[in-house]
Amino acid sequence: MQASGVTQLPGRARIFSCLQAPLLPLSGRPPAWSFCRRPHQRQSQYSRVCQGTASASPPPPPGHGPTPPKQQMLIYVPPHPLIQHWLAIARNEATPPPIFRAAIAELGRLLVYELGRDWLPTMQQQVYSPVGLADATFVDPTQPIKVVPILRAGLVLVEQIATVLPAQVTYHVGFVRNEETLQATSYLNKLPKSFTAEDHILVADPMLATGGTMVSVLEDIVSRGGDPSNIIVVCVVAAPPALKKLSEKFVG
Repeated sequence: MQASGVTQLPGRARIFSCLQAPLLPLSGRPPAWSFCRRPHQRQSQYSRVCQGTASASPPPPPGHGPTPPKQQMLIYVPPHPLIQHWLAIARNEATPPPIFRAAIAELGRLLVYELGRDWLPTMQQQVYSPVGLADATFVDPTQPIKVVPILRAGLVLVEQIATVLPAQVTYHVGFVRNEETLQATSYLNKLPKSFTAEDHILVADPMLATGGTMVSVLEDIVSRGGDPSNIIVVCVVAAPPALKKLSEKFVG
């Protein structure tokens, strides 16, 4: 199915980001960064970007404004003070490189913690506690999360997620952008030959600028059997052009 020259893939893509940033020049007045503040609630309360749009402003409160259409990409900016703290450190131009790297790694850990609350596959078991038999919930070790960092910056973002995810397997992909055509070209691809529709796949890249590289990676994953509704993109900053491109590509 074609739409405006872009192949649309069914399935709801989701993005977890620290910052949904307007595309503004770096000189002059500081950018008016926009945070989407929402209570810690389930998927139904995710902030959304409508198909074909990428507004940097938070969506209006419930009951104030038009109801967004169902065919749209879901974007969640966790309103956690620790995420805001480490984001501030990462954005500070006075932050030395080692601290910047540590901040990005910590942001990756916190974002993965947030996204896992209603996404990780679980299983019910029983354990013997000191006072007797008790029901217990475990993250299902038979369904490890497929982690796909985009080299090289994506490696830092997933550096600490092993402390959060009990079961995971990592597949590396590397892309380089042609500075003349601005097209992303793959130089490393360690994805498996196929995914199943039940696989939970996490794609990590700190910065979504134009979205070209991320679209290439997601298309490759989907072509190998991945279900877009089970794919989550983790990033630190997401710019409107990337959000628009992804929302056009992966619709409801």
